[in-house]
Amino acid sequence: MTKTISDLSPKKILIRSTNWIGDAIMTTPAVRTIRENFPAAEITILAYPWVADIFKGCPHVDRVMLYEKKGRHKGLAGMWRLGRELAAQRFDMAILLQNAFSAALLALLAGIPVRAGYRRDGRGLLLTHGVSIRKSTRERHQVYYYQEMLKDLGLMCGPQELFLALPDAANNWARDFLAAKAKRVVVGLNPGAAYGPAKRWPAERYAGLAKRLAEELGATLLVFGTEADGEAAAEISAAAPGQVHDLTGKTSLAQAMALIGLCDAFVTNDSGLMHVAAAQKTPLVAIFGSTDAVATGPFAPKVEVVNKHLPCSPCMKTHCPQNDFACMLEIGVDEVYAATYKLLVSED
Repeated sequence: MTKTISDLSPKKILIRSTNWIGDAIMTTPAVRTIRENFPAAEITILAYPWVADIFKGCPHVDRVMLYEKKGRHKGLAGMWRLGRELAAQRFDMAILLQNAFSAALLALLAGIPVRAGYRRDGRGLLLTHGVSIRKSTRERHQVYYYQEMLKDLGLMCGPQELFLALPDAANNWARDFLAAKAKRVVVGLNPGAAYGPAKRWPAERYAGLAKRLAEELGATLLVFGTEADGEAAAEISAAAPGQVHDLTGKTSLAQAMALIGLCDAFVTNDSGLMHVAAAQKTPLVAIFGSTDAVATGPFAPKVEVVNKHLPCSPCMKTHCPQNDFACMLEIGVDEVYAATYKLLVSED
């Protein structure tokens, strides 16, 4: 069997989403490509609950199906249960944007006859249509990683542009929130980041930035993140009393994404919400240290990347091997303020 799927005419396609917010956002051009190549197919995307909101308003998919890995689909028994649920849907094709062996195994358990994706994680024999990663793809932005896979599977790729459509309820909520709370300039701050402290610019510097934005520009500051970022949010709030709204752990993902889309600027560490801002073309300042801005930086037009380019970075570690976090600590408040101000005053 050839690796090309372009000459097939599936009636029902299952897309296996990636597992994290940022990765899921970076797959949106690929999801659009799948829809454009199979316009008559019914497309379902299988996603973890914490990324499902990214696709609930997406016109390129017909349905979002939840993979409740921490609930009813937990463990091997849960995977078997999910496999049976998928089998009942009688999918013709599975396109696996997620790279794991388990994604291919699940498609096999579901009896999906066409299973396409990268030959990775030892799953090549489980795929009916597998492709290898090009060396050149490894050296480009991750958006191309997913699109190149589809190209090598024989599909015509659409625009290399992130896409995010949100439900009306979330957009309406965000507009009402800002109408009641915001004054003048609205700047979002995202002090958190998953995978350890090496990706996080210190909370006290976010606080210093908030103080300057509030005092010099009269800005309203919105602090985004999970409950785990509450301590950082409290420090930021204390620096600009009355002008900071702590939203950490207080919104749904859809509500947070809608608010980010309405910000005049967004200052963030390398994180999932950084990609949310990029997808909505919100002007953003992205602070990089331990990770690779070429591979996973914001894929958007109005971006200021602040990065010291130290010899030790990007180390891709969760904790600083030198234990001094120099790549973050050498970035001062003045530098980030200047980058933010530049975006706020620049004209399109």
